[in-house]
Amino acid sequence: MDCVTNTPAALDLRPVLDNLNLVAAPVADALLALPLESATAVRVAPIDPGLADTAAFCAAYGVGLDRSANCVVVAGRRGGEDRYAACVVLATTRADVNGTVRRQLDVRRISFAAMDDAVARTGMEYGGITPLGLPAEWPLLVDPSVLVPDDVVVGSGLRSSKLVLPGAVLAALPAATVLEGVGR
Repeated sequence: MDCVTNTPAALDLRPVLDNLNLVAAPVADALLALPLESATAVRVAPIDPGLADTAAFCAAYGVGLDRSANCVVVAGRRGGEDRYAACVVLATTRADVNGTVRRQLDVRRISFAAMDDAVARTGMEYGGITPLGLPAEWPLLVDPSVLVPDDVVVGSGLRSSKLVLPGAVLAALPAATVLEGVGR
């Protein structure tokens, strides 16, 4: 079942490769680097940027929280080294930052990255940060629940659009690790 079936305000889904102007530059670069089969499975929809936050978006466009995934950037430190990662969880869950994620990054303390820092490091807009196009050295921790729906909605790097894609595309990204317990 497509995640956007029977939505009150229908999403205007378009092939992303024909509409790269609707995504942030690092996201466009990442999409062009994907295998063609994966890239052609990704669609993009322009949205009202005022409705980019998950709850507002899902309510306005009729997308279930179980079909919407959030990407959060976390930062920790170990031995004087800053360690960043991104976590992808369904909107029905929260990232287990202080448990599973902290242990996976092998840091003593961890927190959500500061907004300005996350924006500067990703080249994406806050509220639109997405798993595609993140810095290559960052681990991408994907909760297995993100792979269950046929398609999930994620940010596009911009607040003015959303990507719709199979969770398998996220799981196949080079830095991705599907890890039980990322979401709880």
